[in-house]
This record gives sequence, C-alpha cells and structure tokens, in this order.
Amino acid sequence: MDWPLILVLMLGGLVALLAAGLPVAVAFIAVNLGGAYFILGGENGLVQMARNAVQSITTFSLAPIPLFILMGEILFQTRVAHRAIDAIDRVITRVPGRLSVVSVSAGTIFAALSGSTIANTAMLGSTLLPGMLKRGYHPTLAMGPIMASGAIAMLIPPSALAVLLGSLAGISIAGLLIAGIVPALLLALSFVILIAGASILRPHLAPADELPPMGLWERWRPFMIYVAPLSAIFVAVIGSLLAGLATPTESAALGCVAALIAGLAYRSLTFENILVAVMETVKLSVMILFIIAASQTFSQILSFSGATSGLIGIIRAIDLTSLQILIGMILILLFLGCFIDQISMLMVTIPVFMPLARAVGINELMLGVVYLLAMEIALLTPPFGLLLFVMKGVAPPSISMRQIYAAVAPFVAIKLIVLALIVAFPLLGTWLPAQFGR
Repeated sequence: MDWPLILVLMLGGLVALLAAGLPVAVAFIAVNLGGAYFILGGENGLVQMARNAVQSITTFSLAPIPLFILMGEILFQTRVAHRAIDAIDRVITRVPGRLSVVSVSAGTIFAALSGSTIANTAMLGSTLLPGMLKRGYHPTLAMGPIMASGAIAMLIPPSALAVLLGSLAGISIAGLLIAGIVPALLLALSFVILIAGASILRPHLAPADELPPMGLWERWRPFMIYVAPLSAIFVAVIGSLLAGLATPTESAALGCVAALIAGLAYRSLTFENILVAVMETVKLSVMILFIIAASQTFSQILSFSGATSGLIGIIRAIDLTSLQILIGMILILLFLGCFIDQISMLMVTIPVFMPLARAVGINELMLGVVYLLAMEIALLTPPFGLLLFVMKGVAPPSISMRQIYAAVAPFVAIKLIVLALIVAFPLLGTWLPAQFGR
C-alpha cells in the first residue's frame, strides 16, 4: 500500500471518527488498531502496538502532568485562590477600566498557580463578572479580559499541556515551561494597554469605579496575607527550574507540597477537598495518558509506512523556505483550533510537523511556543472555543453567544499580533531559556 493512501486513510478515518463524536483517545486507538494490523503486520503488529503504548506512558518525564494538575486542583478546591481576588481588587486603583485590569492581573497570577485555563476562566467569571456587569461595564470589557487572561494558563508555567507537548514532540520540557513566561507577560501587558485605551477613548465601556478611601496598610494588608504568600508556590515551581535545582518532575512535586502548605496555613484544607482534588487529578491524568499512548503509536505507524518521510520529501521538492513552512503550520493550527480541542490538535499535527520542522531547521523551542499560543487562541475562537462555553456557563442568561464572540474578538487579535511577533522575533520565546542553559 502506497504511503499517500495510508496517510489519507489514517487521517481521514481519524477526522471521521472525531466528527462522529467519539472521544479523542478512542478515535485514535481505533485508527491505530487498523493501522497496526494492516501496516505493522497482523497479530505481530497488534502486539507491537501494545508494547509501544506501554513504553510511551512509562517514562518519568510524564510525571509532571498529574503533579501540576494536582497542584492546581488543591488550590482550586481549597478556595485559596478565590480569597486573593478581593486582595488584588483593593490594590489596583485609579486606572481606566479598573475591574477589567483586576481581572487580567488576577488571571495572570492564578495562571501561574493553577495551570488550568478552564478553572482560571470559571473562577474569574463567577467571581468578577456579576459585579462588573452590575456596575455598568460593557460586555467587551467585562467578559473579554476574563476569557483572554484565563487562557494565559496555557502558556505560563505550570502548564500541563506544555509538559504534554514537550513529551510528544521531543522538546525540552523545562525549556518549554520557561519559554512561555515572556510571551505570557507580553500578552497580559497588551491586554492592560487595550483596556486602558478603550476606556479612555470610549468611557461608556467602563464607568468610573473608584474604591472608598482607605489607609495604605488597610489597602495592602489583604494582599500581603492572601496573595504575597502564594508567590512561594511560583518560586517553588519556577525558581527551582530556573536555578537548575530541580527537574520538571521535582519542581511539580515541590509545587504540590507548597499548595498543601498553603491550604493548611489558611485553614481550608480538609479531607473532603483533598479527596475531590485527587479524584479530579486521576480523571484528567488517565485521559491524558491514554491520549499520549494513542498518539505515540499513531506517529510510529505513519513513520513505519513511509508517510512521514514521503511528505517531507514532497515539501522539500517544492523548495519552500522554513518561514513559509512555519506560516503554513500556524495557519493549519489556527484552522484546526476552530473545530477540535487542543489535545486533538497536538495528536493530529505533531507526527507530521515535528519531523518536518527538524528537516528544514525550524527552532524546536520557538515552534513549541507557537504551538502553545496557537492552542491558546483556539480556546477563544468560534464555533467551538472551549472557554467561550465556559463563559456562557457562568454569565447571566441574558448574555448571548454572539456577545461573547464579540467580547473576545479584540483580545484574539492581540494574541495573533503576539504570535506574529514571536515568528518575527524568535528570541521572545527562546531568550529566557537560553539564559538558564535550557
């Protein structure tokens, strides 16, 4: 069987199964079973597929995934993160669109603590959105910043998807975690500039909202109690990585310990919420490990069939530059992001994109940052952007999906601009890891 036919059958079958509504892992396993039997050699191929699947999930480099998920779940279930919102609200004052800036600041801080885009957006939406709408904020400056900053958790460590991407693509996990910091901060700064500019030019979007007079200590005391101590968690995770004192797995374990200590310190850690955190971690981790096993086998079948090398040969014959190929990859990722989830994007594209990137000399770490930002944008693009539906779930019934789409559009535009900047200036993603030898 020729490799073009194999490529069409496997990718076509995968798309058909996903379109039929099968879970991602089940769809990939079904395609892999057929591929292993007909391409790898009957029963021997099925045995080899099982061996490959086991080997792909028994690597120590995957350990940070459940640990980062557990860390975020502990902070979420103990409501430690919720207490910090009022503290952040108190210290941000006398800025245009104050509550929108609060949502960006809180979203960025919580992204560095939870690593979960869904939890980040849901928490900010349920806590801040009702008050913003009640005070007369336009939906664009009420919902847009919440969704945009909630998605930053995809980029800024600890990000479980960054670990997944690194393990699937063969990119340094520590380097990828560190590489997301500068683009994430650039996004947050851009959001604040957009909010301030829109509030000044169109004051009706964000009514004046000043806090009542209070003393300096009264203003900063909640921040010092509920926000500043949480920086120890970020230091435990990222500081240990930057200093070279811990591997990604060890830093994730330190983060879990720090989260438990925070829960104890605030007297909100109970057996019940630990149990819920562990169960949620198990659910997500098992799903991700199934997907990893299926993805690795899918990649190996394509490689064995000659589809990967054949496709690379065709692209080389066309004589495209590495920049043209990278732009093509980005366009494919952005298109896929409108219709499928982030893990599916990784599994469909990595078996083809990574060998191609290595063949034409595209910097792998920069490509990893591009992947993360493209997946972050996919969370916010209709019709199936996941965070759009999270926002719909926490917004008042009077808010329509059209309003949600309109609210997020300016922030998606900013993310696209930052993505273009990373392509034009790769040092935005690779400079910080290089300073620490990653």
